[in-house]
Amino acid sequence: MATPRPTDRALLLGGLVVASVATAGSLWFSLGLGLVPCELCWYQRILMYPLVVVLGVAAFEDRAGAWLTALPLSVGGLAVATYHSYLQATSTACGFGAGGCAVVQWRAPLVGLSIPNLSLVAFLLLTAVGVVLARR
Repeated sequence: MATPRPTDRALLLGGLVVASVATAGSLWFSLGLGLVPCELCWYQRILMYPLVVVLGVAAFEDRAGAWLTALPLSVGGLAVATYHSYLQATSTACGFGAGGCAVVQWRAPLVGLSIPNLSLVAFLLLTAVGVVLARR
């Protein structure tokens, strides 16, 4: 017997949860903890925040075709988060020019991931949702 596939709406809702948690988390880092976002953090925010609206509306209206909008945003964010994680792991400078975000070594208490790593995981999950919806 085949495993039941999640519905398009379930995938969109899952993506909405990921994007919402990532957005709330980024706001908590800056407003709650007082961490100043670096240049690469801002680019990731610019690519993440619209995904809350795009996936929210798509889930409400059950529009799987939203992957056409969501996938470019998530792939772009994935690229920036990967680059940011690489810079943080290999240097003390961060950003396209330079900056000090690599010195912020805050780590998630339970999983031990840095802020760029958390963003990378979120964008990876959102890209996977977009790819699954595109392949259907």
